[in-house]
Parts: sequence; C-alpha cells; structure tokens
Amino acid sequence: MTTMRNTTLGLFMALAILAAPACVQQSGDTPNTNSNGQPTPSESTTATNKIEPVTLAVLDALFADEAFRTTLKAKVGLSDDQLTQLQKIANEEVAKLRQQDTEAAIANSEVGSQAKLSRERAAEAIRGVIGQQKTEQLFALAQDYWKIGDQPLHASKDTPAETAAVGPNAVPTDTRVVVNIPAFRMDVFKNGVLVKSYKIGIGYPEFPLPTGLRKAETIIFNPTWTPPDEPWVANMKNVSAGERVPAGSKLNPLGPIKIPIGAPSLIHGGKSLAKIGTFASHGCVGLTTPQVRDFAKVLAGASQTDLSDQKIQAFLRNPTKTQALKLSQAVPVELRYETIVIEAGKLHIYRDVYAQNTNTEENLRSVLKANGTGLEDISETERAQALEAVNAMSLHPKKLPVASPTPTPADKTAKKAPVAKPTRPIKNQKEVVIELAELTGKGYPAAVDLDIGTGKPAKPTATPTTVAAK
Repeated sequence: MTTMRNTTLGLFMALAILAAPACVQQSGDTPNTNSNGQPTPSESTTATNKIEPVTLAVLDALFADEAFRTTLKAKVGLSDDQLTQLQKIANEEVAKLRQQDTEAAIANSEVGSQAKLSRERAAEAIRGVIGQQKTEQLFALAQDYWKIGDQPLHASKDTPAETAAVGPNAVPTDTRVVVNIPAFRMDVFKNGVLVKSYKIGIGYPEFPLPTGLRKAETIIFNPTWTPPDEPWVANMKNVSAGERVPAGSKLNPLGPIKIPIGAPSLIHGGKSLAKIGTFASHGCVGLTTPQVRDFAKVLAGASQTDLSDQKIQAFLRNPTKTQALKLSQAVPVELRYETIVIEAGKLHIYRDVYAQNTNTEENLRSVLKANGTGLEDISETERAQALEAVNAMSLHPKKLPVASPTPTPADKTAKKAPVAKPTRPIKNQKEVVIELAELTGKGYPAAVDLDIGTGKPAKPTATPTTVAAK
C-alpha cells in the first residue's frame, strides 16, 4: 500500500491507485484463508453512464502512486518536471476542498456545484501544464482505472468473461451484484433473479463511488485499518497515521466485515443507520453492521459458497482475529450511475448526486426506448409529468409554465395518473416516482426484501409522488 503525501486530503484517497483511506482495501491484512436485459461485451450506449473528468483531488491521490506515474510517463509522455507541476497544482486544489457531509448541502445543491467546479478546475489547470491532447490522455487513463480498479476482470482463471450489461436499466441474466449509485441501492442477482436488495451509503461527491464492472472474490472478517498520513487523520483522537488500528477496535471505520471489489473500493460495514441512503464513504459502498453480515451470507450463497449464520458467528467471535473466506466463484459487481430508471412499470427519477447532468429529456427518451416505448406513446398527462419531473430534478431546473393537458386517446385508455400540481423545483427530494400505464410490469425489478440498515425489511413504499416544475 502506497503511503500518501502529508498534504494530500485523505478524504479523497479512496480514489487512489493504492491509497489507504478508511474504506479502501489494505495490504496490511494477512488473514487466515478458508476455504430481462442481456449483457454484451460493450458498455452502455446511452449517456446515463457518462463519466465526467475526475477531480483534482482524485488525480492528487493517483499521482502519489509510482506505478501510475510510470504509466503516465510511458503512455502520455510526461516528464518528471511536468508531473511535479501537476502534483503541486493538485495538492493545492485539494487543500481548498472540504468534506460535503450534510443533508443541507444536498438541499441547496451545493454538493453538485462543488463536484462540477472541482472537475472544471481539474481540466483547466492540467491543460495549462501539458496541453489539451495530453490532458485528455491523462484523464482517459485515470478513468479506466477508476472503472476497473487495480485488478483486471479476467486475471483469474476462475473468473468468467463478464461484461457490463448494455443499455439503461439492463436486467442481469447471470449472478452479479448491481449498485445504482444515485438510487443508493445495491441488488444481488442469482442466475438472473433478484434475491435481495439493500439501501446503501455512497461516496461523497469529491471522492465518488466509481462506475464500471468489478468483482468480489473474498469476504474478510475483522479487517484491520492503517490510517494514512493525512491532515484529516491528524484531527482524529487516539489515531495516528501509519499505526494500524486493530480489528475490533471502535476506532476502526471498516466494521466487522469488508468485501474488496478492486482498489480503491470496498463494500464494508460499520456505518451508522443515519448514513444509509446518503453520502457516507470515501469511494466505497457503506453498510450498517447488520446489513454487512446479511450481505456476506447472501453473496456467499449467490457464489455457491458455504457460509451459514453459525460460521459467520464463528468468524466474528474473536473480533481481533482477521480471517478471510474465498468465494467458490468470483461474483461480478456492476457499479452504475442511472438517475432515470423504469422500475416495475414506474418511472423513478433520482437526484443527480455527482452532477453528471443525466436528468435530461434525451436520457428520458433513451430509457423509455430501452423499455419498449417512447415519450409519444405514453399519455399526455404522464408525458408532462415526466418532463416536468426530469426538469425539477436536473442540475439547473428551468421555470416552466404548467399547462392543462389536452385529453388524447392514450389518456382515455391509460390508467388514470395523478395530476401534477405546480411547485418549485425540488431541492431536498432524492427521488420522484411516476406511474406509467404503458409500462405496467415492465423494466428493472422492484427491490426485493429491501434491507434499509436495521437488518429488517423496509415498510411498503408510499404512493408514488409526481412533481411539476414551476
């Protein structure tokens, strides 16, 4: 594990090549090891999974990794002097950023603005040193690693040739874990059937959860944690940089179980219930302790690995002893960024938490098309509601007039939808749901046995909300 510079903001190191923040896999663990979409070999063809340039904070962490620096020299043609300049720029930028960790920030759209501004500053500053062409090459290399992590998907002979499902809202036909970041939701599929869903915490916008296809191969019980040499660690009580926090310690933020999915990310426990369904980590999927225990068992079952409640209890009986269980089969983990989702016949529009400008009419049309229909095929009332909701949940909502829809044949035959009422663009709402009669029963499956963090199933959801922008 590479030691980061003193001045690098540790909160962003979860996006480093070999960084060591709270939720990143660490080489220090030496455990006792015990033994109706169609995926295709291409990425999503829509803008719903579009990835914007990484932030300077991410690059600051990447620059600290010698392997990444060597790659930049060889593939981009950067000199040592240029790398030194880029490191200085990134380091100074990181010092200006602060952790966005409040619901008030989300309500005021500060989160999206900060993330977007950081990306823009990154591109502008880097271009000033190495020019446009090399800047594009640098970002491409950084994004590639951001998507796949530190291990190629096919590194192991036991790993099948997995690919990300093509198109928006694609439903797996195999066994895999699907995380939709804006929905704060993680699903476990076994042979194409959704068997369990979890509400999760995601990475803060300045150190976002990556997207792309990764894999889970090992469940680690009682992980240790080595704090990085960073300013934020200096502010922690009873924790010193470089001194390993033992497994089972209250100071260890990883909780009782972690599942590496390729550096820089983990799926791990230890989160408070208040962190579920919001920003909670430094580039990882965060769960509560009850959730991660349940997820470990479900993941093992999906991979045909024997892991009973009794075995989990045995692993955790001695909280200071780190142990690992290798899965019988590696399980793909697909990290998605979809803010517009057709789910069981309902249109879900999520807040664009990482400011990627995905709530657009173009993406709405792509999602509807992928689910066998179009804007013109749904009733005028539903169409108006959908467009107004997309606008209300966009980065920059426009003030639109609210017109009374003219009845059409589709309106007469469709299930009556709630009438949209004019309101201001919503700032503190994470999701809008609209029923679409044309798509009843279609789309991505609804959550199954949803675990909201307490270890108990969630209560039935309320009646879908329709919102129109004023």
